[in-house]
Amino acid sequence: MKSRIKHLMCALGLLVLLLCAVQPAFAKSDDPVLLELQTLLISSNNQDRTKAIELLTQSQHELAFDIYGLLLEGKFFFNRTDNQLYLVDRAEAGQSALHFLDERDVVIERPRDFRRVALNNAQRTQIRRVMAQTGLTADSSKTRIKAVRQMMGDPDPEALSLIRAAYTSETNDKVRDLMAVAIAIDTLTQTDEAAQRDAIDTLAASLEPRARNALNQFVSQTENASLKELAEKGLIGIEQKIKFYKGLETVYFGLSLGSVLVLAAIGLAITFGVMGVINMAHGELIMIGAYTTFVIQQLMPNHIGLSVLVAIPAAFVVSGLVGIAIERGVIRFLYGRPLETLLATFGISLVLQQAVRTIFSPLNKTVETPSWMSGMLEFNPVFAITLNRLYIIIFCLLVFFALLMILKRTALGLQVRAVSQNRAMARAMGVRSERVDMMTFGLGSGVAGIAGVALSQITNVGPNLGQAYIIDSFMVVVFGGVGNIWGTLVAGMTLGVANKIMEPWAGAVLAKILVLVFIILFIQKKPRGLFPQRGRAAEG
Repeated sequence: MKSRIKHLMCALGLLVLLLCAVQPAFAKSDDPVLLELQTLLISSNNQDRTKAIELLTQSQHELAFDIYGLLLEGKFFFNRTDNQLYLVDRAEAGQSALHFLDERDVVIERPRDFRRVALNNAQRTQIRRVMAQTGLTADSSKTRIKAVRQMMGDPDPEALSLIRAAYTSETNDKVRDLMAVAIAIDTLTQTDEAAQRDAIDTLAASLEPRARNALNQFVSQTENASLKELAEKGLIGIEQKIKFYKGLETVYFGLSLGSVLVLAAIGLAITFGVMGVINMAHGELIMIGAYTTFVIQQLMPNHIGLSVLVAIPAAFVVSGLVGIAIERGVIRFLYGRPLETLLATFGISLVLQQAVRTIFSPLNKTVETPSWMSGMLEFNPVFAITLNRLYIIIFCLLVFFALLMILKRTALGLQVRAVSQNRAMARAMGVRSERVDMMTFGLGSGVAGIAGVALSQITNVGPNLGQAYIIDSFMVVVFGGVGNIWGTLVAGMTLGVANKIMEPWAGAVLAKILVLVFIILFIQKKPRGLFPQRGRAAEG
C-alpha cells in the first residue's frame, strides 16, 4: 500500500508538471392589450404613459404586475429605428435586448438607438398605488410579497395605509412579517418614542436589506441616546445573523463542490484500489459522460428535462465501454508497473481529447439545464440555495449508495473486494481476476461518465473538462484512503468545504494550493489515508 501511495504522489507531481507545460417572456405578438401598451409606451407624449398604466389596470392582464415592476426598475427601452419596445438590463454595445412582444433576442450595436421609457413621479406613485391595490389582494402569497417589497422602496402614505389595512387580515406568516417591516420603517420616522421602540424591535428581527438600511439611517439621524443604543444593538444582532447564514451558504457551496469531487473521484478510488492502476485518462472519461449528455440533448431538443435522466444510463454505458476498451487494449499488459500505466493513460487522455476536438470542435458546448433544476430555494432575504447544486448533492449520495450496494450485495462486489484485499488468494479460490479487473475498470469508468452528467449542469462542456478535475480526484483518493469509497465520500466533502471556507480570504488558487500542502503533510503522518484499506494487500 505504501508503494502505491508513493507511486500516486509521483503521479501527482508529474501531472502538475504536464498540465502546467432578462426577464420573463411575455405573451404572443397578437395580444391586443400588449400591442396597445407598446404603442402608448413608445409615444413621445407623456400622457400616453399614464394611459398605458390605466390600460393595464383596467385590463387586469396576467402580466400586469411584472410589467409594473419592470417600469419602476427602468427596464423598458424603445428602439428609435424600428419603434419597438425592448427589455434591456444595460443599454451598452454588445449587450442583449429582448423584444417585448415576440421574444427576439437582439444584440445592441448602437446604444444611442435605445431610449429608456421614462416615468415621472406622479406615474411612479400611480404604479405603486395600483400595485398595492392589486398585489396585496392577490391570491398568490409570492405576488403579495413582491407587492410589499416593491412598495417598501419608496412608500407613499396611501400605499402604507393599504398595507396597514391588509396587515390585519393577512394569514400568511411571511407576508405578514414583511408587512410589519414596511409599517415599522414608516413608524421610525414618527415622533412617538414607544412606537419607535416597537419598530426597532421589529426591524431588528428582520433580515430584509431595507430594514437594516432604515436602522442605519435612524442611528445616524436620531438624537435620542436610548433609542440610538437600542437600534445599534439591533444592527449588531442582524450582522450576527447574516454572518451565520453566510456561513451556512459557504458550507452549502462546499458540500456541492465536495459532491462534484466525490463523483469525479469515486470511480478512480475503485480502479486504483483494486488494480493499482494510475489512470490519467479518468478525467477524459468524465468528459465523455458530459459529451454524452450534450448529444442526448441534441437528439431530444423538446424534452430537455427527460434528456438529463436518459443521459445518466447512457453516459454510464458509453464511458464504461470506453473504459473496458482501454483496460483490454492497454492496461492489462501493464499491471504491476504503475508509472508505465501513468504514461500510457496520459497518452490515451491526449488521444481522447483530440478525438473530441475532431468530432465536436474545440469550442465549448452548452448543456441546457432542465426547468426542474433551475431556480432557487429562498429561506430568507440573505440565504437561498440553488436547485441545480442541491440536485447534484442528492445525486452524489444516490450514486454513492448505489455503488456501495453493488460492492456489498452482489457477486461482482464480493469478487472486487476479494481481489483488492489479496489478489493471489482470490485467484487461488477460483476468482477470475482478469474478468474482475475488466469489470471493475468498466464500473469505475461508468461512474466517471455519470460524474460528467452532473458536471454538464454546472459548467460548460469542452475537451479540457477532465483536466480540471483529475488532480482533485487523486487528492481525494489519497486523502480518503485508497480503495475505500467511504473515505472518498468523507474526503471529497471535507476538501470541498475547506476550499470554500478558505476562498474568501485566500482566493481560489491559493486555497487549492493550501489544500494540496495540507494533504502532503497529512500523508506524511498517515500514508494510508483517513480510512486505510484492510487486508493483506494493505501491508505492501
